Amino acid sequence: MNPLQALLIGLVKGYRLLLSPWIGSACRFTPTCSQYSLQALQEHGAAAGSYLTLARIARCHPWCDGGHDPVPADKPRLFRWGGLQQQKKHP
Repeated sequence: MNPLQALLIGLVKGYRLLLSPWIGSACRFTPTCSQYSLQALQEHGAAAGSYLTLARIARCHPWCDGGHDPVPADKPRLFRWGGLQQQKKHP
């Protein structure tokens, strides 16, 4: 685990310990956003885990149905090797 990844995980754990009890649980998804964030950071690292966390938080709004939304097994395409390369054109 790199230092940035450890720092981000520490921030999420701090949120869960200090702020979450005061704010209350109103997450529309399972697992909760903080659980999702911890899992995404642990499985995919600081950059991809942060991206997944921010994308999850952006999906959480009053018009969202929510539901079961697990961390994907694969990294987002942007963070996979060659994700930024152009795809081959088919003739």
